[in-house]
Amino acid sequence: MEKYKLKFEILAIISIIIFCFAIAPVALQNDTFYTIKIGEYIVENGISVGQDPFSWHENLEYAFPHWAYDVFVYLVYNIGGMTGIYLSTCILTAILGLLIYTVHSKLNKNHLLAFVMALLSIYLLQSFIAARAQLVTFILFLLEVFFIEKFLATKKKRYAIGLIILPIIIANVHSAVWPFYFVLFLPYIGDYICNAFLINLDIYYYKFKIKRLNKKIQKANNDVELIKELNSKLIKVYAKMSKLLDYKGKEDYITDKIQFEKNSNCKWLILIALICGFTGFLTPIGDMPYTYLFRIMDGTTTKSINEHLPMTLANNISFSILFGLTIMLAIFAKVKLRLKDWFMIFGLMILALISRRQASMVYLIALIPISNILVQLFDKYDKDGTKEVMQLMTKPFGIIITLVLITTMAVSLLKPKYNQEYISTSEYPIEAADYILENLDVDRMKLFNEYNYGSYLIYRGIPVFIDSRCDLYTPEFNEGVNIFNDCINVYGMSVGYESVFEEYGVTHVIIVKNGKLNLLLNQDDNYNCIYTDEHFKIYERLNSGYSEVDE
Repeated sequence: MEKYKLKFEILAIISIIIFCFAIAPVALQNDTFYTIKIGEYIVENGISVGQDPFSWHENLEYAFPHWAYDVFVYLVYNIGGMTGIYLSTCILTAILGLLIYTVHSKLNKNHLLAFVMALLSIYLLQSFIAARAQLVTFILFLLEVFFIEKFLATKKKRYAIGLIILPIIIANVHSAVWPFYFVLFLPYIGDYICNAFLINLDIYYYKFKIKRLNKKIQKANNDVELIKELNSKLIKVYAKMSKLLDYKGKEDYITDKIQFEKNSNCKWLILIALICGFTGFLTPIGDMPYTYLFRIMDGTTTKSINEHLPMTLANNISFSILFGLTIMLAIFAKVKLRLKDWFMIFGLMILALISRRQASMVYLIALIPISNILVQLFDKYDKDGTKEVMQLMTKPFGIIITLVLITTMAVSLLKPKYNQEYISTSEYPIEAADYILENLDVDRMKLFNEYNYGSYLIYRGIPVFIDSRCDLYTPEFNEGVNIFNDCINVYGMSVGYESVFEEYGVTHVIIVKNGKLNLLLNQDDNYNCIYTDEHFKIYERLNSGYSEVDE
């Protein structure tokens, strides 16, 4: 390796780590709270599909869909507390950033662009980076694409073994996204199928045209002009078919925009995908990897949870810009991409438009073939330009400028987080939870709470009406249960709250002060406000019988 390249590698690694640590969020996301408690429960009791231990509802079955990650987070928390979880998020983010850089540089052979793309990808992913299982699966999905590309290029067994190991890890770390592992195989399999059949279809089409033209010539009845015109068309068709037959004997079939690659290794990739289809059984949680996602999609929770809703381009400027630039490059740039790359780019973008959470896969995976487009443009118009920039950046002055720029960006990202707490007092009922634990009998009370902070109450050891494990509270996972919809309907004022509270036997209600429900309960004589702070209120439902038993 040339000396300047080694210097650039070191500079890129340091810069990416600094940037990733700045991107990692300080404030914890609501799923992290139940993750800690589930990990603790598994360590103490083991994994057994049975009654959920954290809700006061009876007979709710829970199957621990990301048990391995829950245990990991609990162990980190047990050692380092909230600071430990924050540092683990920083480290996983840095690993992701460095892996993005490595994959781009290995596949597209341009270290400068790989460096830029790693920073861009992490920046675009910042809203998806949290102490959640998806941060680990981002790393695993990126490795999957890298292993597929390297296997197709080399057919080395280590990449095949890696592709079989990855879905086993995903099935245990985040079973909900296990089916997506196979989605990333589709562009490669689709390319193989098109390459195998499309050219032959074109040949059959041209043979059909030749046959039709010959029949027309025979029926021309010595019409010299018509025969001349038909012969001219016939010559052109023969030329096109000859070109196709010529391409058929070569490695690639290339059009103005698309390169069809002939790769015999793809049939082995299909076999690997079939083998991977059985890895979902290598988990202690039963058939969850096979059924979880489809049961979620079959339910109504996806219509109510923000990250599952369709993408609105006007409200997602970063995605809209990337989407528009990609379309422009596809139409106007004089480059040739493999068909599998076009499948990957626009397939992931379509998924993102259907469900906004899939925008993360665009920023993570689709940027790889988009980067390939840019590499081709650089090679075409300024082949040595990136080399000159890298040499400039690795000179003493260039190193200083680069680190100053990265540090400045990092400081601007960290500045809003300087005074942030791990747990936001405006989003989570910290003081209200203290009051409940000190003054109420949590074993007898039936607390009605909102979806967004139920996980925090679980973390504090308070049984909940609902939390962000939305699947637990739906009929798709627990027959006859409609807790999720009942909760949404109460807060949406589409049903009377008293009828729902009576049905479930609710004894207490915790509510944000600026919510609509608070205005109603404040005027209802059946509800006595027993606690209030800056953000939350707790009401006792007087006709529930809680106080009478207590006395």
